[in-house]
Amino acid sequence: MPEDSNPLSALWPPALTETTDWLREMCGDGLTGFMPPAMPDAAWVLNAMYEHERGPSETSYHDHHQTRLADGSAQPFIVGDIDLDAVSVTTGGGLGRAEHPGPGWQRLRWAELAQRTGDPIVPDGLLPCYRCFPSATKKGSWPLGIIPPTEGSLDRETWTRLINILTEQSPTGPNTPCLAYYNPLTLGATDLDNFHVRAGHLGDAEILYDAPEPDFSPSNLWAEDHSWCLCTDYDLWATKVAGPPALIEALLHDFEIEAVQLSWAH
Repeated sequence: MPEDSNPLSALWPPALTETTDWLREMCGDGLTGFMPPAMPDAAWVLNAMYEHERGPSETSYHDHHQTRLADGSAQPFIVGDIDLDAVSVTTGGGLGRAEHPGPGWQRLRWAELAQRTGDPIVPDGLLPCYRCFPSATKKGSWPLGIIPPTEGSLDRETWTRLINILTEQSPTGPNTPCLAYYNPLTLGATDLDNFHVRAGHLGDAEILYDAPEPDFSPSNLWAEDHSWCLCTDYDLWATKVAGPPALIEALLHDFEIEAVQLSWAH
């Protein structure tokens, strides 16, 4: 879609690459997203997972997929001479944007699954990712009946709620000038040198979720005055939000968002 016909461009026009200089100096190259330190505080907002009302199945996504390959209802995924289905595990997880899957599904809180399995919400020394909840999976594959979090993007409901909280906690509310950055991997890694940055206002941030180029929420969103910054890393199941203590407390005590603090990733 040409830039001038994209409805997003009126609210979030392209911004100069130099607007990310402060993040590059603080965080590195930003290939998977600029991961900020505490500013002065931080919390991790966890991507949503869902469970079917019938509960998890004894059958894993991998077992189900292998059965379909065997009966011919699914075709093998072959790249070159390599049958990827023969050398990889079908985990049940995804990459990019996600939203509530519809009737029959309900949100499964990370804390609830941790209590059920005995696994920690996030193991010591790790970040929220596919290595969480090993007891819930079968050789890395989730049971049918649970949709695990996706990597690299907030789910739609969490993104919307997070924007609302940021708006409530920002002194100028919806008029807060902001910048949004999408890392090169979300755009197909075709151009690693020119950063994709947009400038707009927090009150218009919800539309960023449906930007036509990437299938991801922004990798970074930050206030122009650097009072807060969020990072959704391409390889993780959560978004780090760095900012003032009042913002972090609001995230930790919200009834919709599920957020945790990690002392080793503060």
